[in-house]
Amino acid sequence: MMSNLSMRPVVLAGGGGTRLWPLSRALFPKQLLALVTNRTMLQDTLARVSGVRGVESSLVICNDAQRFGVAEQLEQMGIRDADILLEPFGRNTAPAVAVAALHALRYGEDVVLLVLPADHVIQNLAVFHSALGVAYAAACNGDLVTFGVKPLSAETGYGYLRARQGESGPVQKLECFVEKPDQETARAFLSSGRYFWNSGMFMFQASVYIEELARLQPQMLEACRLALDGARADLDFLRLDPVAFAACSNDSIDCAVMEKTDKTVVVPLDAGWSDVGSWSTLWQVADKNKDGNVCNGDVIAEDSRDCYLHGTHGRLLTVIGLDDVIVVDTDDVVLVTHKEQAGQIKRIVENLKDQGRKEASVHRKTYRPWGRFDAIDSGARYQVKHISVKPGGKLSVQMHHHRAEHWVVVSGTARVTIGDETRLLTENQSVYIPLGTVHALENPGKIPLELIEVQTGAYLGEDDIVRLQDRYGRE
Repeated sequence: MMSNLSMRPVVLAGGGGTRLWPLSRALFPKQLLALVTNRTMLQDTLARVSGVRGVESSLVICNDAQRFGVAEQLEQMGIRDADILLEPFGRNTAPAVAVAALHALRYGEDVVLLVLPADHVIQNLAVFHSALGVAYAAACNGDLVTFGVKPLSAETGYGYLRARQGESGPVQKLECFVEKPDQETARAFLSSGRYFWNSGMFMFQASVYIEELARLQPQMLEACRLALDGARADLDFLRLDPVAFAACSNDSIDCAVMEKTDKTVVVPLDAGWSDVGSWSTLWQVADKNKDGNVCNGDVIAEDSRDCYLHGTHGRLLTVIGLDDVIVVDTDDVVLVTHKEQAGQIKRIVENLKDQGRKEASVHRKTYRPWGRFDAIDSGARYQVKHISVKPGGKLSVQMHHHRAEHWVVVSGTARVTIGDETRLLTENQSVYIPLGTVHALENPGKIPLELIEVQTGAYLGEDDIVRLQDRYGRE
């Protein structure tokens, strides 16, 4: 690095990732899943910048519903100095980066921001780190840098960047952004040698971005400033003011700033990049067996080639005589599609939303700040859940108007409060919580608490929870 400016990663971790449904869903999207390596995509994004010299703590931006999943994954990596900023609702990338820049400048000194989507794959870290060094020097010179991926095929699913005629070398002046082309246009782009895939990654000084935003989008900047000024701390999170943030237009950083300024340059990147935007692209980047199949879980494939086969935990998935097919088996959904039709999955998700079905947005297994639960069975007047509470975790002090509950401890120790009475329960012990009774559940032990909950009553929805006290701020 050629300057004293530090570099701060800004990780954009919002979004629903519906093209990878049913694994990726609105409340637990692809960036929180381990799809390519043993780490989740968010964790991989944070890890790939951890060894870069001069890098400060990260700023992660996500929405409210995903906050505890993000916080838990940072904790799993031992990251305790990152800031987590919560958007009340999505307003695209330009306002998100504006808030990040304003937040960084609050400390008085300028900083170089490295903007990274949390759901990308980069296979060659050495090349990526080298490109960061080139981009850093350009950013310190006042440029707004975007990373252009050298295209490997005539891809119609990506936007493109066009370098200025005659430009070459590690930093090139950017002429324009181009929307996703048709197949014939994409082939022309590939043969010209002037075009790059738009990676959605950027680097610039926080002050330079704010200066350009003030010139090009002053109303957006003012709304972001007010949203940050009105933000409130909530545990380890910083919540933007929703009224002020609502005034932001829904604009990408490309449209709001990068296309309109004369400061934009492109740094070519050839580091095995992919945005993993569909099952087909996930198949391309994943490890394959001798038949070209990607097999996750307990899978047996006979006379099948070039398939992506994902089995759920505890259930055998078998296929015979299939080529170029995607099969994804989850606890509550099975998806089967040809790879060429995988881009149509959004239609299924929209159909589910129109029907009001929960499979569009939530998994059977749901994560909470205290642990998770798995809704394993249900009927007209009953529901059965497997509840797992982390050591030290505590559910809210609550009551229900429409249901009673039975708890059976499978392993670990439970501290149970029912009305004014508190007791400890261990393996094979059980307790009954009558309808309308104030109660709480806590794990005081050193190992996870596992229990089975049986709910009975006229209404069993999650909104029949009256929280009277909650250490996670959910009252």
